[in-house]
Amino acid sequence: MIKDKVVIITGASSGIGEATAKLIAAKGAKVVLGARREDKLKEIADAITAAGGQAAYRAVDVTKQDDNDAIVKLAKEKFGRVDAIFLNAGLMPASSVSALKTGEWDQMVDVNIKGVLNGVAAVMPTFTAQKSGHVIATSSVAGLKAYPGNGVYCGTKWFVRSFMEVLRMESANEGTNIRTATIYPAAINTELLDTISDGATSEAYRKLYQTYGISPERIADVVAFALDMPEDTTVNEFTVGPANQPW
Repeated sequence: MIKDKVVIITGASSGIGEATAKLIAAKGAKVVLGARREDKLKEIADAITAAGGQAAYRAVDVTKQDDNDAIVKLAKEKFGRVDAIFLNAGLMPASSVSALKTGEWDQMVDVNIKGVLNGVAAVMPTFTAQKSGHVIATSSVAGLKAYPGNGVYCGTKWFVRSFMEVLRMESANEGTNIRTATIYPAAINTELLDTISDGATSEAYRKLYQTYGISPERIADVVAFALDMPEDTTVNEFTVGPANQPW
């Protein structure tokens, strides 16, 4: 059941994070929202509260361990516990390897990989102690297949795939009952394309998403499904995209 679960969401200021927060709050979850844009978080939290839901928020830079620790602390102070964390923050400044946009490579590693690690590190002591918890992470279809022009991004999303699978297996072996769900979205209309600085790549992706892109609410539905599964069941991977996109 989703009702009354305390769920932390990173990357919550727009797109998939925002859509998920609003959906599961409407289903009775108590949501704790984190992202860098505090003004956007306040708007979303206020909208959830006005609709009769429960929400808290704080500015979070997922590349900083202290920020991740702080949002877990906020969840406990506000709602008494943590049941799940949705690690959704991500960047996709796509370009060819030969363009050598090494600064953007570093950004992707910091947010897409270290952001996931920091979130798990923040919540793991709690989940281990209570012998329950749910870690949900946004990977990408680029975490399942290789796409030219997206080498580093693909690498970061393949990492998420592997790490989450190991986390699931270790938790089963250790008897901590921590469930996992990794989501592999295809073309979803979010602000992700805004992070692409390479002109030709940006234009190509915008045309692709204009042709195929679907609403982030479709991914929110998947997160809600995962959260709603019985405690003895893990559905650990979801590949989701437009029905007409041959990704």
